[in-house]
Amino acid sequence: MGKLVRFGVSLDEKLLGKFDPFIARLGYRSRSEAIRDLIRERLVAEEWQDDSGPAMGVLSLVYSHEVRDLSKKLTDIQHHHLGVILSTTHIHMDEHNCLEVVILKGAASEIQEVAGQLLSAKGVKHGKLITTTTGRHLE
Repeated sequence: MGKLVRFGVSLDEKLLGKFDPFIARLGYRSRSEAIRDLIRERLVAEEWQDDSGPAMGVLSLVYSHEVRDLSKKLTDIQHHHLGVILSTTHIHMDEHNCLEVVILKGAASEIQEVAGQLLSAKGVKHGKLITTTTGRHLE
């Protein structure tokens, strides 16, 4: 970590009144820690959009295994993108529903393409892609 620099931030009193309990619930010990994490989060999101460096994603999918041919379709999409998909985990949520977690690595555009194909498969009830990078520009 480099040299610490102090700076002032002006905020509306009501906004700060919402921020303090929020960061306390998350376990932050100070506003500085919370603001540092918010800045890093935004910079990593920006870095992810760059598409030239290594990016990673964690995709969650919830679906009913009873939807005809859906499991096969999801598996076929994953097999078609072996270079991007590192790992999958399949969990039986109940007697009808499954959760699949897919870990992806590659260019951001490749990750988005694969995630889009999986999320848009007919029968997928819900899903979300969480994106990240190494944060190489944050050091």
